[in-house]
Amino acid sequence: MKKILILISLVISLFAKESSKEVLLLHSYHKGYKWTDDISNAIEKNFNKYNNINLTTIYMDTKRVSNQNYYVKLKELYKEQFLNRRFDVIIASDNSALEFLIDYQNELFPKTPILFCGINYFDEKILEKNDMKDYISGVIEQVDLEKNFELISKLHPNLEKLVIINDKSKTGLIMKNDLNKLIPKYKNRFEIEYIDDMQMNELKKHVSNSSKNTALLFVLLFKDKTGKFFTYKESLEHIKSFSNVPIYGLWDFYLNYGVIGGLLTSAKAQGDAASKMALEILLENKKIKDIPILRKSPNQYMFDFNELKKFDINIQKYVDNYIIVNRPFSFYRKYKLLVNITIATMLVFIILIILMRANINRRKKLQRDLSNRLEFDKVLLDTIPNAIYYKNVDGKFIGCNLAFANLMGLNKEEVVGKNAFDFFPKDIAEKNTKVDEKLLKTLKTDTSEMALHFSNKEIKYFILNKAVYKNIDGRIGGIVCIMDDITERVQQKQFLIQQSKLAEMGDMVAAIAHQWNEPLVELSAQVQDIQTSYLLNELKDTQVEEFVNDSMIQIQYMSRTLNDFRNFLKPSTKKVIFPIKKALDEINEIIGKQVFYSNINMTFNYLDGENLVVYGYENEFKQVLLNLINNAKNKIIENFAESRIKGNIIINISKFQNYNKIEIIDDGGKIDEKIISSIFEPYFTTKKDGTGIGLYMAKVIVEDKMQGFIKVNNVGNNVVFTIIVPYKKD
Repeated sequence: MKKILILISLVISLFAKESSKEVLLLHSYHKGYKWTDDISNAIEKNFNKYNNINLTTIYMDTKRVSNQNYYVKLKELYKEQFLNRRFDVIIASDNSALEFLIDYQNELFPKTPILFCGINYFDEKILEKNDMKDYISGVIEQVDLEKNFELISKLHPNLEKLVIINDKSKTGLIMKNDLNKLIPKYKNRFEIEYIDDMQMNELKKHVSNSSKNTALLFVLLFKDKTGKFFTYKESLEHIKSFSNVPIYGLWDFYLNYGVIGGLLTSAKAQGDAASKMALEILLENKKIKDIPILRKSPNQYMFDFNELKKFDINIQKYVDNYIIVNRPFSFYRKYKLLVNITIATMLVFIILIILMRANINRRKKLQRDLSNRLEFDKVLLDTIPNAIYYKNVDGKFIGCNLAFANLMGLNKEEVVGKNAFDFFPKDIAEKNTKVDEKLLKTLKTDTSEMALHFSNKEIKYFILNKAVYKNIDGRIGGIVCIMDDITERVQQKQFLIQQSKLAEMGDMVAAIAHQWNEPLVELSAQVQDIQTSYLLNELKDTQVEEFVNDSMIQIQYMSRTLNDFRNFLKPSTKKVIFPIKKALDEINEIIGKQVFYSNINMTFNYLDGENLVVYGYENEFKQVLLNLINNAKNKIIENFAESRIKGNIIINISKFQNYNKIEIIDDGGKIDEKIISSIFEPYFTTKKDGTGIGLYMAKVIVEDKMQGFIKVNNVGNNVVFTIIVPYKKD
């Protein structure tokens, strides 16, 4: 057991060792330098959240010592110091540390990712040195001199002179370069004096004599003219002690020591951004080449409350987002949220008390008004001629108006508690139940048609308009249905359809005459043949038998033609599925001969086989086909009468997505584009004796009754009527 425990502890320690991450933080400057300390604090704050990240921090101290010989000795020292250590990532703080790592990374930390921060005047060419481009990323430090100049000029509209204090350090010289580019832009607005070569005592005398409308811009002062070294705090405190004018800075570590503030470069923000990049490498296994350099320095407007108050400066008019340090304690500001919540709570309670009192009175009035309203709604519903009912989510009727009760032959109380199966035939009730279930899920509306058969053999047609209603608490209460009686409209449409059929009667009779012509001629010849044989005493039993058989074939053919004609006139009462070929064959039986003798070829092309079907009203659909073919025939006869050119009617039958498509094409000449959009309108006709209802009824039958689609267009000199109809129930 003891051995097992030892083994487990070894495994755990090995796992912990493998999962721990080593980070080296290399500072250019020394501990105690505010900029450096702020970067360290920000990095440590972000790393302290993770127990497996070990941070090692070293300082190069290049503010005090900075030469090549010193860097070589540092390299040898670090080589010995970190001989047996490997780092997962290195963070370089400021320019000296980054340049040192670029020069000696291959010797000290080969292929280790490097993240930089606090880098002034970053030149990307430096990454090409020693092939370091794929190993380095980081955060650029940018001092925004122009925005600080603008801020000073706005806060001091009467400014006469701006004194800029700098030193001749590496950073100071770079800053001088940028200032020389910017100063000419502002020299016409106020006098600018640049100082970087005075002793502290000389500077003291010079600054103390500054006039009232003067401001100082403190850039850097780590060494004066004599080479005397000052900390950032000492140099600023010296200047502050003998200055009676406002002092502005460029870095946040000068706050609290005499500067008013400005758009400051923040060491904390630099360290925060760099450490977050490091966490992406350490925790997310991100490659450093996939982490882009943050080129926009995270600068922020920061101000010292004491200095603003001392010089009576109001920044609110000129700056939107800013931070103020050293603001005096304010209970409201510190506990603003708590105070606001307390006040808001008290106000809410007061308002609630007032509202509750008013609510008691209002409820009494509302109760009275509600009783009146319910009585009014009851009368209103009973006055509406449309049948209305409403039911709950379980499909039980919970109420109706007088019109619905009368329609069902009941009183209103007898309707309550029943369901659709108590009032409607099973198929209609099942369909309505499915619609209701769908509505309760989608919360949409629905419109459908229904035909009701009553005991007195009367049929009534209704449009059902359904919608979901909600209770006062927002939950679904059930469904309301308004039944619109369209019996008269349906009958009118059926009348028009029959009228349209009768309008085709002349063509139909002519077609039957053509159909009967050949059988009659054949019968006549057979009768004469029998008579001749009889007179010559040559009539045989076999001849009589053949005569009877042949005559019956012709008579049956003529009878079938009459049946087709009768079926055409008979209205369809319900939708059925029927073959397209059967409908076309029956139409061809009626008018095929007439089309043929009119010198017209009529061709049927079943592009997807002969088994395609249609779901709809069979006789009405045949009426549509007959109307379109007759129109095509008459147009060809009219246009080709003199030329005796053979006309063509082509009928293509094919599948079209969830529908079947019939195209009726004729070459009798195109329809005038001015009227082509009007030909389906009721009573529109170009014929002398035309009624104008044929094509209108074709559209009604196809689109209203069969939920299909019909259109017409010219293709060259041909006219194409396209009918798209469903082949199955919805």
